[in-house]
Amino acid sequence: MMIVATAITRDATMTDTAHRDGNVSAPGLPTLPRLSLNSPLALTGPVLVALPCLLAALLGMNTYAPYGADAAFGIAVGAAAVVAMAQTLILAARPPLVEPLFGGLDRMYRVHKWLGISAMVLMILHQQIEPDFERLVRETSLGDLGEEAGELAFNALLALVAVSWFRRLPFIGHEIPYQLWRFSHRFMGALFAIVVFHQFSVDMPAEVDPTFMLVLNAFGIAGVVAWIFTELLAPHLRRRDFTVSQIRQTGDTTTLTLTPRGRAMRWRPGQFAFVRAPEAGLSEPHPFTIASSPRPDGTMTFSIRALGGWTRSLPATLRTGTRVQVEGPYGRFDFRKGGARQIWLACGIGITPFLAWAESLTEAERRDIHLVHCVRTQDEAIGLETLRAAAARNPRFSFEVVVTARDGRLTAERLISATPFAVRQADLWFCGPTGLKDGVLKGLKAQGQTPRRVRFEQFEFA
Repeated sequence: MMIVATAITRDATMTDTAHRDGNVSAPGLPTLPRLSLNSPLALTGPVLVALPCLLAALLGMNTYAPYGADAAFGIAVGAAAVVAMAQTLILAARPPLVEPLFGGLDRMYRVHKWLGISAMVLMILHQQIEPDFERLVRETSLGDLGEEAGELAFNALLALVAVSWFRRLPFIGHEIPYQLWRFSHRFMGALFAIVVFHQFSVDMPAEVDPTFMLVLNAFGIAGVVAWIFTELLAPHLRRRDFTVSQIRQTGDTTTLTLTPRGRAMRWRPGQFAFVRAPEAGLSEPHPFTIASSPRPDGTMTFSIRALGGWTRSLPATLRTGTRVQVEGPYGRFDFRKGGARQIWLACGIGITPFLAWAESLTEAERRDIHLVHCVRTQDEAIGLETLRAAAARNPRFSFEVVVTARDGRLTAERLISATPFAVRQADLWFCGPTGLKDGVLKGLKAQGQTPRRVRFEQFEFA
């Protein structure tokens, strides 16, 4: 399952992503992220990736216009497809300098997904249009091979996109294993390399704009380089080695304490990282929120709920002393960017970013913060010692645990009565299922207590 953090304010929207489970639920058609036109930064990333695609299409239309509308359109959409697909591979490399332009890794991944879908649609259009300018081309020695390679890459990419799009098989409800999905996804770069070969070798019309070819070749090479970096170099450059120093089981939640074996990782409370344990047979990296704040000894904690096959296997496969690798950190879910009064609302395993935040609170913290943790049973409540310690350190921090099996579902009325300050004057930070969020916000609006700003994490495929 992937968790998408979205912030809605009166003037801006912010998003963030963390993967909290080894299995990804069937996405169906992806949803567009909410964007605010009043926030230039929210649009920076999407605009930056859209402009090269538009430029390639315009150059294609301009270059091939003398050969007719069909030829112009066919080459234009093909060029835009190449540029879009190249950028999906660049974003898949998770460049840290680019993430802030999208407002977080989740938005970057959403743009990555939509770029991939757009590229596939454009490739279909390109493949279906067969303009007649055979007598007007410069033939190359690899022209026929390039044409066949393009057909091969197109069919294979279509199959891989279908796998990515429809994780759950229709009618039978069977879900493709996450590991298989990730393995198949790796071939995207290899197939794109074939597309680049097709682009380099296919017969071209005689009047080709050098600028057009420069754009296509530059993005083609950049996409291939990004894929090579992601598959071969990034695993060695970005990962830190840790050792499992402690394992605790609370209900269906496994809490891992990891000790660095060398250089420690630096992170901010609320961020997440990718975890893998090849030594234990868990070679595929899975992202989880870091449930602790930075410590002098570099130890870090992950609280992982058993929601899929990978996460259910942790208690049986991991042991004290097991080597694990951690890549990160990522994410921009940060309460310190909020106001002087804040409500933290967590449901189930959604407590993890708030545990890191609570651990980071000091006596000098000048924000009024009230945390509400909703769980089905008392046994599901984790991190209570961390919350009690935070409350003891800072009297401006308070918390309560709502056990729904005993107390009933959290309502807006209860939230209003339990919060030591006016809800409408506070920022609301939320992590949990969408239904709870929507119900509480609807009730608060009816009571005239709409929070000043709402920032939330919701469980969905991103």
